[in-house]
Amino acid sequence: MKKIMVNGAVGQIGSELVFRLREMYGAENVIAFGRKTEPSKKLLESGPFDRIDVSEPDKFMEKIDYYNIGQVYHMAAILSGGGEQNPQLAFKVNVHGVYNLLEIARAKNLEKINIPSSIAVFGPETPKDNTPNETVLRPTSMYGVTKVSCELLCNYYFQKYGIDVRGLRFPGILSDETLPGGGTTDYAVEIFYEAIKTGKYECFLSEGQTLPMMYMPDALRSMIELMEAPVEKLKYHADYNVAACSFSPKELENELRKHVPNLEVTYKPDFREAIASSWPNSIDDSAAREDWGWNHEYGLEKMTAVMYENLKKRLTPDA
Repeated sequence: MKKIMVNGAVGQIGSELVFRLREMYGAENVIAFGRKTEPSKKLLESGPFDRIDVSEPDKFMEKIDYYNIGQVYHMAAILSGGGEQNPQLAFKVNVHGVYNLLEIARAKNLEKINIPSSIAVFGPETPKDNTPNETVLRPTSMYGVTKVSCELLCNYYFQKYGIDVRGLRFPGILSDETLPGGGTTDYAVEIFYEAIKTGKYECFLSEGQTLPMMYMPDALRSMIELMEAPVEKLKYHADYNVAACSFSPKELENELRKHVPNLEVTYKPDFREAIASSWPNSIDDSAAREDWGWNHEYGLEKMTAVMYENLKKRLTPDA
């Protein structure tokens, strides 16, 4: 069989996606790629790993050929917080990287490509509650601008060249395996670590800033299920809304306090508050549920309980 490529395999989602795909398709059939960040020992020992810079198309093409790649999960991206710190790099990595991959897919007739998008594509003019799949896309962050650009590029390449490219507009992703990498919703992971280690946390968003969220197992499953869906059933391609639950920092604090009764949380919003304020409170993902049967497993209560127990075992093994 042709191999599966995972770009951005050292990142929050990519690293866990590699393990899931290797369980499904065999370690030798899933090639993990990173750029600068060193992979974990666990990742290196689980299967093939190589280096790639997605902004260098010739070298990108060489890797596709060398490993006989048929499918690509393109997770390489600069996220919202990092994108505001270095917008030029965000544009280079996020947009040029996707364009390079689409051109390679056209030249090499790749079978399928998965390029995640984000709720960052939405902006202040977008309906805040139950945000529909088709709506105003006028983001105020560079990350959002790049994701809108990539959605349009992907849909163009599907219509113009028949490239089977798919993608989800992810909400904030929470993981108890991998630390986040510069996103506006990172607080929702950080608070677990600090609750267990110190019992205190200073949140960089305001306590009432409600945002859509998703636990990593649901995120991985949604990507894989979308890739496995028959293309003729897909009304959308690179821009499916997908959701699980919505909550504010205060609601997460209250839920986590069931497990850490003396938890102390203070709120000191920074530049990420303005980004979060431009995003929806909740998402309408009825198209994903109707077209390819999406259904989340984890709500706030279940996710909090599982994340807390998993992290407590890892951070306090002798407790």
